Amino acid sequence: MHLLWLCTAVIWITQTWAIQASEVGVVDWHKPLVGVPLFGALTTAPRFQRVGNAGAKSRSLLFTASSGNILAAIDPADGEIAWRYVFEDNEHIIGYKHHGEVVAAVSGAGGATLRLLDAATGDLLAEKRLHKPEFGRLFDPATIGTTISFDAEGDIYVVSNAHIARRVDGKTGEVKWGWTAPDQSSLVAYSKIVTTPTTVYLIGLAKSFASYTIHVTALSTTTGELLTSGHIPSSISDGLTDFFELRDVKDASVPPRIVWIEGGSVRYFTLTPELKEKPMGFKGATYKNILDIGLSEYGQFIALREDGTARVLRSVPEGFRQIWEFAESANSPKYTASKYVGALDMDGRSYVARVYWSNVYKKAVVHVFAGHLAEGKGLVSGYTFPFETNVHGVLSHVTVEAANPEGNTIVARLALTTTTGAIQLWQHDRLQWAREEGLADMKVAELVELPERKITTSQVGDEEESFGDRLVRQLSDAQNFPQYAANFVRRFVTGSYASASSSAAPSANASEPLARDEFGFRKMIVAATAHGKLYGIDSANGAVLWSRVFGLGWAAEIGGQVIPVKMFVTRTVSDGDAPQVVLVTQRKASNGLMDTVLFHVDALTGEDARGVSASGDLLQGFDIIAGPIVEAYMLRNGPQKFVVLLDEFVQVHIYPDTAENKEAFRQLVPSIHIPLRTGAPGERRLTGHRISSEIEFTGKHVADIAWSLGFPAGEDVLSITPRSPHEPVASLGKVLGNRTTLYKYLNPNLMAIVTGSPTAVTPKCSLYLVDGAKGTILYHVALPSAEGACDVKVSLTENWLVYQYYDGDASGVQSTKSHRVASVELYEGFGIDQKTRSSDLSSFSNETTALAVFEQAFILPRGINVITTTSTSNGITIKDLVVASETHQIQSFPRRVLDPRRPMRKPTNQEMEEWLIQYDPIVYDDPKRVLSHNYQVVGTKHIVTSPALLESTSLIFAYGHDLFFTRIAPSNTFDVLSESFNKAQLVLTIAGLALAIIITKPMVRRKRLRERWYD
Repeated sequence: MHLLWLCTAVIWITQTWAIQASEVGVVDWHKPLVGVPLFGALTTAPRFQRVGNAGAKSRSLLFTASSGNILAAIDPADGEIAWRYVFEDNEHIIGYKHHGEVVAAVSGAGGATLRLLDAATGDLLAEKRLHKPEFGRLFDPATIGTTISFDAEGDIYVVSNAHIARRVDGKTGEVKWGWTAPDQSSLVAYSKIVTTPTTVYLIGLAKSFASYTIHVTALSTTTGELLTSGHIPSSISDGLTDFFELRDVKDASVPPRIVWIEGGSVRYFTLTPELKEKPMGFKGATYKNILDIGLSEYGQFIALREDGTARVLRSVPEGFRQIWEFAESANSPKYTASKYVGALDMDGRSYVARVYWSNVYKKAVVHVFAGHLAEGKGLVSGYTFPFETNVHGVLSHVTVEAANPEGNTIVARLALTTTTGAIQLWQHDRLQWAREEGLADMKVAELVELPERKITTSQVGDEEESFGDRLVRQLSDAQNFPQYAANFVRRFVTGSYASASSSAAPSANASEPLARDEFGFRKMIVAATAHGKLYGIDSANGAVLWSRVFGLGWAAEIGGQVIPVKMFVTRTVSDGDAPQVVLVTQRKASNGLMDTVLFHVDALTGEDARGVSASGDLLQGFDIIAGPIVEAYMLRNGPQKFVVLLDEFVQVHIYPDTAENKEAFRQLVPSIHIPLRTGAPGERRLTGHRISSEIEFTGKHVADIAWSLGFPAGEDVLSITPRSPHEPVASLGKVLGNRTTLYKYLNPNLMAIVTGSPTAVTPKCSLYLVDGAKGTILYHVALPSAEGACDVKVSLTENWLVYQYYDGDASGVQSTKSHRVASVELYEGFGIDQKTRSSDLSSFSNETTALAVFEQAFILPRGINVITTTSTSNGITIKDLVVASETHQIQSFPRRVLDPRRPMRKPTNQEMEEWLIQYDPIVYDDPKRVLSHNYQVVGTKHIVTSPALLESTSLIFAYGHDLFFTRIAPSNTFDVLSESFNKAQLVLTIAGLALAIIITKPMVRRKRLRERWYD
């Protein structure tokens, strides 16, 4: 037993390179992200808030809810995240509200959960379940039917599920009273709330035949008792934007009101406990829209006239009063539609900002109105700032923070959200900082090798260079030789060479060209996001080196979106030139049309490899398919690499479409097998295709059906995981302790298929290993579903299949609910020493089905979201399993621990020679195996592994929301001397031996001479 534990310890400790405390931030980096702000509703949009007690020094924070299901606060001083709170994936944030030292947030279906957070730190103060999530009403958008309000005492009034109102203690989170609408199935959906010292008004909409009617319910603030309820005569077309509530927290003489737009008139209703007032109209002009700019609690909003002219209206005791009209705000081709937003300063004084893009000056323009200046008449201050649309996209949302330091001076800073997902802070006309939050929605990414560092010389042609010129040039080239020699001697004597744990970050000299480090740890990460932008990221430190915004081509006139699908590295530094990547995208226009566009760029600079788009312009793509794409691949024929795409008619498109690539494709046609999912949803089949050798009348090759694989009724194909066709395989077999051999099953057409039947009475999942050349099922296993969903994670490399699932069946005597991982190894033949050369077999050979399967299941301590394996340059190093866990950690597991051949008994001497240990169903959670150590890597959806120049080391890049990069040596850094190696002692030993040779050499010569005399 002691020997067993010793073997386990050796495997877990010595067989991997563990992260040390001194290497944190050196060999890895973590970029926490907030995500793209949710600016579709005021309840989730970014806005500045003052945090701190009124009597103490307060600070400003930029609060926002994001598409990553995160509520965060950003420090406007430097753009760093002050704090962020991550919600569960199935509990989407609906809205938040700040008051004093507390931020209240509701999340889940219909606002199922209320949380109180510390506004300064983000710490959870209280949490209250308002209703069960399964009973939540689903609205579109989700913000309908839920709202939050605070009273002067700090208590919270929250409406959830569109018909339940509660008063919650602002300190403890306990419910003081609750009220539920008598007819919960009625057509009234409450979405606004107004509180006064005596009355709580719930405001909702009732659906009528052609419009909406406002409905108001008045409750007692103290007890929640119903006071009165009724419809307000009104007709509202758009229930999302055409009405909102108004009050003035600074003027008690102004009653709370509801304002809406109806028939070109601004109408309002004054709220009283009896609801006996009559709707009134604001006379003076015809309006087409009203805008809630975030100043509804201060009685101000924007009313837009038919020509687009914006007027600032304010609620006063007798009704409404116009306090300002923005000059030249009418619709015009000289500028884009304006965005209006309200702001407050430290003293609670209100401001209204107008931001738009000038087509004349090619700059963004800001006008800030302060109603309290100029003796109460109001004053506007304006300026421009150089916002670059070709670099950052178009303005999507604006929030403002303003101040009046002296006199009539207005100082404002703007937080912008762009269409590319960036958050920027502008102070007047200067960009203070920018956060590329679009990276939180990264769709595809590839690691591209950098070229070697080159020494620049001043050589010219020999025929043009005289002897004097050559002498001057050589002296100039040799001017750094003394420094080089001194550094060489210092490195040789002290042994201060680069090590496997040294940083790959470049020097501070930004003028140096991009180059890899000694071990190839530094690479270029080329990534594309769902927000129309392509990035080049330095893997050494996570810095964005270049970025390009996608052009929409013909869809630019009507609008649209570019959706990344796949990315291929079509040229590497080993091909003798700058590396290039081809990005395959789907362009979805606003009119519903979809086509396929390719973007071909230089991976080092982001320049258009086709030479169509200039450096500072939008990156225009190549329209290759006038329709959607079915599948895309990259084919290799020696040094040639090109992209092959299939359209919806299974026609083949080649890029670049050159004569050389066409000929290479014609030679590869017999070896190409393409499996595709076909059939209607719920009745999917796997259909294999072979490409015709002859060109059809359309001028394209066409893929014809070669075989079809059907699954049991109700099973749908959920995912296809093929084996990588170009992964290096160093060993074709495994030598056992008795000197026999198991040969790896290396079928290049092998793929893992996950199917599910969610609509069945008893939902189930299945996993198949299929030969993609002829549709033969080589392995099959039935798996349990998790709450009706088939959530199976799969990794397939060489002859090793790993899949993870959740088993919720605890009905058996020895069964338990747990997350499980199964390890499967495939070998040729039906036993030892049987060799069929599976990697070279013809697809028509029957021996492709001759394989031996070893499998075993293990229990994981927690669930995982992503699963993959390490990769090295030659495939010599043992592969580790790398996962992203549900606890936001990146972790590795040694392959030896997941070896399916681990014996159930005490291992024999021969098995111990193979480093096999006794089977244990539990894979223990070792903190030393956590690659992300104390980082919280949120929302990982993909993990990309890439080889370094060192065979021992694999590079790991995780993305999905946060970005994380590190490197790992599964078999230790066997190809580099460790940092603990005493290099100085080695140098001294060699020097001592050399000195001994010098001293003893004459003595030996004289001795031999004397011996000859006596001989």
